[in-house]
Amino acid sequence: MSTVTDATPRTGAVHQESRPAGTALAGTGTLFLFALRRDRVRLPVWVLAVVFLTLSTVQKATDMAPDDPDKAADMVKTLSGPAMLAMTGPEHYLSHLTPASMLSLLMLGYGAILAGLMSVLTVVRHTRADEESNIAELVRSGVVGRHATLTAALATAATANVVLGLLLAGTLPGAGLGGATAGGALLYGAALTVIGLVFTGVAAVTVQLSAHTRAASGLALAVLGAAYALRAAGDVGTEAVSWLSPVGWIQRAYPFADNRWWPLLPALALAVGAAAAGYVLSTRRDVGAGLLPPRQGSPGASAALTHPLGFAVRLHRGLFVGFGAALLLLGAMYGSLLGDVDDMLKDLDDVREALAETGGSLVESFASMVMLVVVVVASLFVVMATLRLRSEETAGRVESLLATGLSRSRWVGSHLVAALVGGTLVLLLGALGLGLAGAASAGDGSLATQLVGGGLAYAPALWVTGGFAVLLFGWAPRATAFAWAVPVYGFVVGYLGKLLDLPAWLNNFSPFGHVPQLPAEEMRWTPMVLLTLVAAALVAAGLAGFRARDLETK
Repeated sequence: MSTVTDATPRTGAVHQESRPAGTALAGTGTLFLFALRRDRVRLPVWVLAVVFLTLSTVQKATDMAPDDPDKAADMVKTLSGPAMLAMTGPEHYLSHLTPASMLSLLMLGYGAILAGLMSVLTVVRHTRADEESNIAELVRSGVVGRHATLTAALATAATANVVLGLLLAGTLPGAGLGGATAGGALLYGAALTVIGLVFTGVAAVTVQLSAHTRAASGLALAVLGAAYALRAAGDVGTEAVSWLSPVGWIQRAYPFADNRWWPLLPALALAVGAAAAGYVLSTRRDVGAGLLPPRQGSPGASAALTHPLGFAVRLHRGLFVGFGAALLLLGAMYGSLLGDVDDMLKDLDDVREALAETGGSLVESFASMVMLVVVVVASLFVVMATLRLRSEETAGRVESLLATGLSRSRWVGSHLVAALVGGTLVLLLGALGLGLAGAASAGDGSLATQLVGGGLAYAPALWVTGGFAVLLFGWAPRATAFAWAVPVYGFVVGYLGKLLDLPAWLNNFSPFGHVPQLPAEEMRWTPMVLLTLVAAALVAAGLAGFRARDLETK
């Protein structure tokens, strides 16, 4: 009988366990079933959402593969422009102009982002988040091997990705998609499964590096963003650059075109290698700690940290800087496309018609549509910052604060001000990047001010998003994950809805759907005032609920 020692965070306490050698995976099955139980709603929603979005693109893909040779040639010329290739995928798909190949061109890259996002959040939730809230320490006090938690998390994410791949493989051949063979559908589903496994492995590494949930998620999502950016750069320029990205690998499997399986092999090898690295790194740190050393703080605290608002701003500073920089770059990237909008959409009559319904010129309508992407990303910041309230509560840190003279309303209010003001500022940065790059690309200096104003018009909708998160926190704290439904739904019906011809009335259930789409539309102040009042009512109701309930800790 040998002894395995698991150290808790470096506070001087050491937890001793006497376990037989070779039981590093003890309890994995139980933890895996428990993780599936915890995510019984979350993961099915993720998987079905990706499947729904893919199937919703079938008609669009069919329209982009006309039977008429002249129209097909014009379509190839339109889609082969740099701006379109950066947004979609490799030009090689256009040599097989079928509805099925157009589906792969349009959706495989976006599907990779969604599968990667699902995988990262799942792994972080069941590893680093449990360590940060001290659940992991309690679990490991039982008959649980040191690798059981990570293995269960990886198995949970892998299961979701495999189910996603199987559903796509089973539904695409019968979706009325021309050229959708069973073999191509199987490859399409396998490609998304493999890319999901890649970022499952990436998350297994990042959760070992940082001691904080948001930092671990941020590092993994930064890798996801970099992979997509490399793919886009390679498809527009030198193809070799795309081979530096796992997203580029799966797109070069060419489902429904060449049906090549071998590009999935390096992606699968990367997934296995990253997961193995996660296991190795997990043995070199204590439970609750990270491999990256925490930055040394200032010898003395500033006066602002003695006030609730100053302390809340300090907690959200890193998140704000990351989102601000990302949105500035995202806005600039989209803005650089505005000068080529006429050529890019020349032969996409249905897209031009959808944009024409907004009003204004084609450039203004396209800019107002892509503005929604910037807004949705800014709303993700608002949700993450607002839900910090819940993580602080479950970690047990709120009790000590509220034991002083700090009231519940002041504590919630400080975080909410940081979330809403910070969200408005990152939205401003995204609109500024879009406006400056768009003005330079289109040769119209007035676009800069118009797009900055158009971005700020969405501020009340951001506040509604934060207000809904506070409402859940106050009255249904264990259901705060549903706060993510607001930005996701807004993106689906607001951005993809125009491309997929979804009913316009669906926008009525999104706060973003009530905002005038400047500069294509005229400014309307009534919905702005009403959204602000709704946000205030949601915040007030959430505060009332929090004051009326007991604190919870996991």
